Amino acid sequence: MDEVKEKLEGYRGLAVDSAGRSGGLALLWRKESTCELRSMAQHHMDFTVHIGDKPWRFTGFYGWPEVHNHRLSWELLRLLATQSSDPWMCMGDFNEILFSTEMLGGDRSQRQMSDFREAVDDCGLRDMPLIGYGYTYDNGQAEADNRQSRLDRAFGSEAWYDIFPNAKLINMDREWSDHSPIKIILEGGGGYRLRKERLFRFEQVWVGEEGCEDVIREAWDRGGSIQRCIELCAEGLGKWKANSFGWIFKELQRKRKRLRHLTEGSRSVQHIRERKKLLVEISQLVKQEEMFWRQRSRALWLRDGDKNTKFFHWKATQRRKKKKTILNHFSMITDKNGMEMIR
Repeated sequence: MDEVKEKLEGYRGLAVDSAGRSGGLALLWRKESTCELRSMAQHHMDFTVHIGDKPWRFTGFYGWPEVHNHRLSWELLRLLATQSSDPWMCMGDFNEILFSTEMLGGDRSQRQMSDFREAVDDCGLRDMPLIGYGYTYDNGQAEADNRQSRLDRAFGSEAWYDIFPNAKLINMDREWSDHSPIKIILEGGGGYRLRKERLFRFEQVWVGEEGCEDVIREAWDRGGSIQRCIELCAEGLGKWKANSFGWIFKELQRKRKRLRHLTEGSRSVQHIRERKKLLVEISQLVKQEEMFWRQRSRALWLRDGDKNTKFFHWKATQRRKKKKTILNHFSMITDKNGMEMIR
């Protein structure tokens, strides 16, 4: 995680070592944000977060995986609850479920779930509903041996929900890990959508590519008005991009959609085999995608295999501002006499 932190520009962070391949915690935050460490150990990281007008408390939690040690998890949770009255959000892998409906396959002791619920109630926390597939952990076994459960979750105090009443907890797609990542969106709003329509962006990497100039020239010849020229240009470049070098992205999207289908629901031996095969194919496509953006960036000091595609994409398409006072947009176009032509 220290290596990851060094490769991510603009982040600070702290990490707690794992015990072999089990456990281990890390918290990274943007440099413009302020996070003050309160306490940290093998099973928790507790911070005061300064985002917005009012400070609040974030705890990353990792519960003891052994059933006979679950009482230690709840004792730690109760202890953390007594250490501050600030608005509190606690998130992580609790290695336990609250209700039997949060498990697919197998049985769970009512006493185990009851102890967890009592600890949550004693701490004054409220569970955050999960958007997406209802289980965050899969043991990877097939058919009758398959076990799925909601071990990963987030809780908030009433004071925290007062600050973030529209917070959303998303269960994201699981690929290589047996746990799916979960993500909190603090300000969702009433019209929240998981996927937003992408705006058209002209990418600097297109300049010099074969066919790009022809697409622009054709759109400008057909358009007539400036606004129509821009619309045709965006439409043409979008199709050109997809036909020229978009097959990697389309194939990744198609395979990940199939992987999502195989991840949800019960497991058969055939599903397990197909999922493993898909992961190998996705890994190869991710490497090709990374190399594609790497060739169009100057971030050559990073090695292949880091799967840091977003970073390479940002490097390839970002135009650095020479002066902070220059805005990276325009509000209107005027003619030579200063008359407005398009806004």
